[in-house]
Amino acid sequence: MERILVIGNAGSGKSTFSKALAEKTGLPLVHLDKLWWRGNWEQTTREEFDLLLQEALEQPRWIIDGNFSRTLPHRLQYCDRVFFFDLPPWVCLWGATRRIFQHYGHTRPDMGGNCPERFDKQKLSLYRGILTYNRKHRKKYYQLLEESGVALTVFRSRKEADRFLENIR
Repeated sequence: MERILVIGNAGSGKSTFSKALAEKTGLPLVHLDKLWWRGNWEQTTREEFDLLLQEALEQPRWIIDGNFSRTLPHRLQYCDRVFFFDLPPWVCLWGATRRIFQHYGHTRPDMGGNCPERFDKQKLSLYRGILTYNRKHRKKYYQLLEESGVALTVFRSRKEADRFLENIR
């Protein structure tokens, strides 16, 4: 377990799990949101993001946290383990809302640039994405994961993820 992907719906607990896993294993942690977001919620270009991602993938050891569906097939070629947070949408909605309140007015540690949490049109888009995630991505993710042959652990609750972390020595 040297190159790990952590994927799943927004608000599912990916970043929290990834941070705890990095602390327990000593593996460097890369948040895809840090590569994607610049200051004031401006996105980097696809080309720049892809270069930054490739630099991370070429490192010998890492945990990469985030979805970015477009890049998942490429990332799967580099990893040896995937943790997939397959939680119900209502749990993810609650997680995303709690995260906004927790960090309101401040930039989360897993974000790039100066991107303070707030309620705006972008958050409505986030909620829409959470509600449509299973229909748009879930089946495709499972298919990609099966085809990749990479070791897979699926969490259907945050408690399952917590129990996994408790058993790491």
